[in-house]
Amino acid sequence: MTQAMSGAEAPITTPLDIRRVRHDLKRRMLRVLRTLRLSPAMQRVTLTGEALGDFTSLGFDDHVKLIFPGDGAPVMRDYTPRRHDPAALELDIDFALHEAGPATAWALGAQPGDVLEVGGPKGSFIVPTAFDWHLLAGDATALPAIGRRLEELPPEARAFVFVEVGGPAEEIDLKSRATLHLTWLHRAPQVPSRLEPALAGFVPPAGEGYAWAACEAQIAPRLRQVLVGDLSLRRDRVRVSAYWKSGAAGFHDVLAD
Repeated sequence: MTQAMSGAEAPITTPLDIRRVRHDLKRRMLRVLRTLRLSPAMQRVTLTGEALGDFTSLGFDDHVKLIFPGDGAPVMRDYTPRRHDPAALELDIDFALHEAGPATAWALGAQPGDVLEVGGPKGSFIVPTAFDWHLLAGDATALPAIGRRLEELPPEARAFVFVEVGGPAEEIDLKSRATLHLTWLHRAPQVPSRLEPALAGFVPPAGEGYAWAACEAQIAPRLRQVLVGDLSLRRDRVRVSAYWKSGAAGFHDVLAD
């Protein structure tokens, strides 16, 4: 895997090279353009502003810092740039309404004209779309990244997607030009996660593949073990992130060996 340590992209030597790109870190004051309830557990907020003129997000699992006013110090939370339209100066942020907190409260109360400060992204992890197949898995917090990735994939790709949500009402419309194999998993009482057994039963198809997953911090290492240990996928072709941690605020971590 090649890396770029500045704003310039690393040279591509093969169509499957994975690259890191760093961006100049910048904060932007944006305002709410509109909101849309995607499901009982997901709220989309579209932000706009002239400051988006130089906004860059090159990786489907990039994250920006949303900066909410708090009692004393501001409260910061990481969110995926779900959609960026540079011509229209629009940025979509999808909020998983899975806990009571400043981000959920703000998203539910957001009205056109409200102002929000957004920082970053400070870098992008760019996974080529040229892989023969893509495995995407996660809970509701992973849906923005999964949805964005599916829309990026070309028609010749195959996408295998496993998403765990609270129930049928929390399923949202996911579109892709790729051949899509989508499995919705519904949380069950006394079951920590249905993602682990679902991935354990996955049979990797022929060809070059890439696996990505994001979920709660206690579940994430188990998913990586399944992907790298049980399924014997190449370590450099697997990326697993902990997007949140039960009982902790503002948690975000990428698992490494």
